[in-house]
Amino acid sequence: MTDWHRLFGMALTDLFTNTKYQVELEKDLSIQQQFLDVVIIEQAAGPPLTPVPDGLENLAKHNLLTYKSFQETLNQWALKELVGHYTTYRKLVSPDLNHLLPEAEFRLYAATTRYPVNLEKPLGLTKRQTGVYDVKCCHPIRILVLGEFPQTPNNAFWQLFSANAAKVSYGRKNYQWRQPRLSSVRNELFNYYNLEGIMSYTADDFVKDYTKKYLQVLSVEERLADLSPDQRLQGLSPDEVLQRFSPDQRLQGLSPDEVLQHWSPDDIEAYLSKLKSQRSH
Repeated sequence: MTDWHRLFGMALTDLFTNTKYQVELEKDLSIQQQFLDVVIIEQAAGPPLTPVPDGLENLAKHNLLTYKSFQETLNQWALKELVGHYTTYRKLVSPDLNHLLPEAEFRLYAATTRYPVNLEKPLGLTKRQTGVYDVKCCHPIRILVLGEFPQTPNNAFWQLFSANAAKVSYGRKNYQWRQPRLSSVRNELFNYYNLEGIMSYTADDFVKDYTKKYLQVLSVEERLADLSPDQRLQGLSPDEVLQRFSPDQRLQGLSPDEVLQHWSPDDIEAYLSKLKSQRSH
């Protein structure tokens, strides 16, 4: 399994964290160790996947997925291999060869960074939506073209593997990793992009990502400890600041002239009425 395949599989593990699906990588399908990239298996309990990336709306109980990075080509042989893996896998998970699980419980996916032009003529691709195509190669297969998916929140995960600098940056900013321990996958992914010259992920970027990830473990007091009063007020309008104080607090330290300059007659009248009420008691 190449580094790109392993990164894609580990990232999918994060995507399906805390859902009713379990992700298995490098599934061994035979004594000769013929590995299938990813299997996504529906569990008996757990919530559904949300948000749902385009193309994964109709997951079955068993979802077999092959992946081709931008360095590889999705061709007919890869699809035939996927169908072969499906045949073997179906036998493995069924009670016995005379009682195979229904075909409806299985779906096949081929995720590829680049659009597979070489499949158009021999097989024909049926476009379902941007980035999502259906093809039949002995068995129906859904093709996910990762480089085509639009920059929308539900597709932030796909953007990470689009091999497009702008889209990868979008994915980095918008995909919320679900397992902190898998943040190393993210950093390794961006390092590979950097080595390929597709994008530059600097040390400063890493520090920012790391800080955002773990900032929530600090208390409010700890987050504000090193900030000056001006820095604490940045982004707040005067009205937003004043709303946090009572009239008494706003008037403290002000001379009568300053009060008349900054307060309306109604405010002053209300404040004076309050003082008279306090004195009467």
